[in-house]
Amino acid sequence: MANIFHRNNKKENPDVPTQEKAGFFTYLIIVIIGLILLYPIIWMFFASFKSNNEIFGSTALLPKEWHPENYIKGWKGSAGYTYTKFFANTFLMVIPTTLFTVISSTLVAYGFTRFNFPHKKLLMTALIAMMMLPNTVVIVPRYMLYNQFHWVDSYMPFYAPALLCCNSFFPYMLIQFLRSVPKDLDESAYIDGCGTFKTLTAILLPLMKPAIFSAGLFQFLWTYNDYFNALIFVNSVRKYPISLALRLSLDSESVADWGKVMAMAFVAVIPVMLLFFACQKYFVEGIATSGMKN
Repeated sequence: MANIFHRNNKKENPDVPTQEKAGFFTYLIIVIIGLILLYPIIWMFFASFKSNNEIFGSTALLPKEWHPENYIKGWKGSAGYTYTKFFANTFLMVIPTTLFTVISSTLVAYGFTRFNFPHKKLLMTALIAMMMLPNTVVIVPRYMLYNQFHWVDSYMPFYAPALLCCNSFFPYMLIQFLRSVPKDLDESAYIDGCGTFKTLTAILLPLMKPAIFSAGLFQFLWTYNDYFNALIFVNSVRKYPISLALRLSLDSESVADWGKVMAMAFVAVIPVMLLFFACQKYFVEGIATSGMKN
């Protein structure tokens, strides 16, 4: 009987080897694409151990002579400041900006999805319209305004817009996510004695975790990599974030030591990569569920 069942099972699943081959080739293609996308980072890592002559005179991936001192020399920085100072400046600018963005965007999204107020549709239209406005259009009036507030050469041009929810992308993303959460949960919370704020913190925030992680990750990456706004609003070298510090290392020497530049560029990429892989689960889940509506 066992042999008969085994033969019948083979007849019922004739495509199992084919499916296994298809799955193998699928993963193989994904791995190849992943290596292609990661190749610039891999090349930058090995280039950080090369000299200028080898970087520009050889196409080999591995260096002929290893120069680990590029990391030691590069960390010494420029203009009397080390990269310890530049990294501290970066996190001092990026972390509060990310937290302010998440808090303000959550409150705005909660208001738009759970409450009715005058001119709600008009304000929602304005929110969406602001997403179409490029940064280069508003950079001049923003600079003039921040200059009058004496915020230039500080991190307030990053803190204030985040606290006031000036980037409409994040509240819009959270609005789309909250629309997929049934309002019955709010009503149940009200029946149990929860107020408006308690309903948000105790009921909705745990459900919004994927979308909040996605918004925070986006803001962290964008602010961390932001060169243009940092160049406009931060003037003192002692306040430079990592994006300006990397550019400063090219201006401080007549002949740039590209080994040191590549070493510090690779070190600058490490926090972003670690953050992305640590939050990848929530990031993918937040992107997949934002925009779904029951």
